[in-house]
Amino acid sequence: MDSQTSQTPQVPQQPHTFQVDLRGLVDLLSHHLYSSPKVYLRELLQNAVDAITARRAEQPDAPARVRLYAEEGALRVEDSGVGLTEADVHSLLATIGRSSKRAEGLQEARSDFLGQFGIGLLACFVVAERIRVVSRSARTPDAPPVEWTASDDGSYRVRTLPPDARPEPGTTVYLVARAGAGEWLAPGRVLQLARDFGSRLPYDVRVGEEAVTDLPAPWDRPYPSPANRRVALARHCHDLFGFTPLDSIELNVPLAGVRGVAYVLPSAVSPAQRATHRVHLKGMLLTERAEQLLPDWAFFVRCVLDTDSLRPTASRESLYEDETLAAVRDALGERIRSWLTGLAAGDPERLAAFLSVHHLGVKSLARHDREMLRTMLPWLPFETTDGRLSLEEFAQRHPVVHFTRTVEEYRQVAPIASAQGVGVVNGGYTYDSDLVEALPSVRPGTVVTELDADTVTAHMDLVDPVEELALSGFLAAARARLDPLGCDVVLRAFRPLSVPALHLDDRDTRHEQARADAEEQADDLWAGILGSLRGSAPRARLVLNHLNPLVRRIGSLGDPELIGTATESLYGQALLMAQRPLRPADSALLNRAFIGLLEWATNGEEGP
Repeated sequence: MDSQTSQTPQVPQQPHTFQVDLRGLVDLLSHHLYSSPKVYLRELLQNAVDAITARRAEQPDAPARVRLYAEEGALRVEDSGVGLTEADVHSLLATIGRSSKRAEGLQEARSDFLGQFGIGLLACFVVAERIRVVSRSARTPDAPPVEWTASDDGSYRVRTLPPDARPEPGTTVYLVARAGAGEWLAPGRVLQLARDFGSRLPYDVRVGEEAVTDLPAPWDRPYPSPANRRVALARHCHDLFGFTPLDSIELNVPLAGVRGVAYVLPSAVSPAQRATHRVHLKGMLLTERAEQLLPDWAFFVRCVLDTDSLRPTASRESLYEDETLAAVRDALGERIRSWLTGLAAGDPERLAAFLSVHHLGVKSLARHDREMLRTMLPWLPFETTDGRLSLEEFAQRHPVVHFTRTVEEYRQVAPIASAQGVGVVNGGYTYDSDLVEALPSVRPGTVVTELDADTVTAHMDLVDPVEELALSGFLAAARARLDPLGCDVVLRAFRPLSVPALHLDDRDTRHEQARADAEEQADDLWAGILGSLRGSAPRARLVLNHLNPLVRRIGSLGDPELIGTATESLYGQALLMAQRPLRPADSALLNRAFIGLLEWATNGEEGP
């Protein structure tokens, strides 16, 4: 049959069969490829827009209209695109993997099309049981209209129609809903999906009389002033993402064909939380959950942008990871970095407001970017023995910058170190120890050293040998009581006087204690293995403050049992003050010491 010369209706042909298992394809599309049936409307819009783009490549003044008419259980979509001949129908609509965009004469316009896969109309079977297409070719004006009708059983029919069945070039698609899928073709749902997917499309798209497109995009519109722009973008962010941003960052990468805006979150989020962004491809919404668009450190922003260069995956619901995406990610990261340095140079109040919420993200960036660390040095807050300060201010006060690697170590030594005039930075929070260690690279001459138990002890005063000898009996009883816990007892004089005892250890000591605890609870085989791993780490120390009145009174006791109970109480109190997690043995000791002291208090001098 020569459909390009025949002008009369043809006798219906015998049903053809798709060159795929259509039922299996529908299951694949609905359960594995697409996240939701709603993408059927995106495929319809995409086919219509691509058809218009193809026609305008040859006829620049051709009309550019897409109209959608919805009623319960049915949908009609009309476009003024390039249209199809019967030959096109057989070769393009019936075979997955092909596309009208590969037709002869259109290859040069390839970059102007949205779609890259030949799934096309077949995706509509996710919500439809029957699809009917009526199309007339703009490339072959004398060809009659052609009708393609397909069912979800895998068969289709093709026939030519009288010229007056469709006088103008273009395509009309009719859908009839599958059982249980009628809601997806309801007028309200169609309008909502059309606006969601197509609000940035460059052509006139309407659902009935309701306009779908809303151009130019908010980030491309002119505004009377920067303040007006910020207000308008904040309103757009609230409508789109549901929050009012701290600030907005223009994302413009012309070489990558990217335009958009990044919105700064108003509250802190975990770095482990995957940021999701909204990406349009040539105006069509591609995904609301793009995760790999920005560097990992930029987890404090949410983006919406349009691109014409990034590749979609087969489902067109995410971005394909390739060199182009990597280059775009670096370029967008550089744009956010420039925004930060701009705030540091010209708007310290906005920068301080930003850092009060998102200092963690900036610290993450500064770990790998020395220039960013140098720029942010006067602004990034750290917990120190002098209060909450920037590293720059802290380094100006202290010739040696001491730091701890864990919060527990800092809590152990902070009061004592502060009283001794030793400045300490708490490096136990995320990224902080890395940044402190990097300080000399951006501030030459700065001395940075990790604070350990020996350094703390060295800053305490020794007790007069005569006085310490007089307390030898007390110290012997105290050491005997704590020896099973792997802890030594030493006597020093330090401030503040209100601290009776200080528990000191380091990571090696804690590792050795954990190994010893595991060995004690293991069977013979594992005990032997753990025993072979025994290290030579120094033991933990309970440092008693000879200046504290309570310690002096305990030192004057003559009863070894009471000395032991009092020592256990000081040990437990020192652990609690450091907010250290308690081992089962430590918890048992605290309970025993508490009960013991109650018994001594209630029984008086007679003892328990």
